[in-house]
Amino acid sequence: MTTIQHAPSAVRLGPTVSRADTAPNRRRGGDIRVLLSPASVGSTAGFMGTLTLEPGEVVTEHWHPYSEEFLYCQSGDVSVTLDGEERRLTAESAVHIPIGVKHRIVNDTSTTAFFVFLCGPLAPRPELGHVDTELPPGVR
Repeated sequence: MTTIQHAPSAVRLGPTVSRADTAPNRRRGGDIRVLLSPASVGSTAGFMGTLTLEPGEVVTEHWHPYSEEFLYCQSGDVSVTLDGEERRLTAESAVHIPIGVKHRIVNDTSTTAFFVFLCGPLAPRPELGHVDTELPPGVR
């Protein structure tokens, strides 16, 4: 049997981050909370968070020029549109959103939907990470 010896890590471990202690971002709709990111834990490969969509709420259409997105629906049932193709994302299912694919999420049911998402790699700067193709909710 071979034992691999790893050099001691010089990387400082980041903190544990609680969803309850993370402020929601509602700019694109829903309750989006980025939990693990370069700002919160010093990540260098991507960021991870949660999305809560109440009945009738929408995450407006946007796309990521540098990142692919992995979206896991923990509970609920929503309509997801990917480059114009509508599909259902139901509880305990996931979808991969490749770099450059426009996407929009609509909770068209009577129950709350809860998601976990991961995006990576990171954009060169945070403001370059999303391209909005639809006005935010309530803006005309």
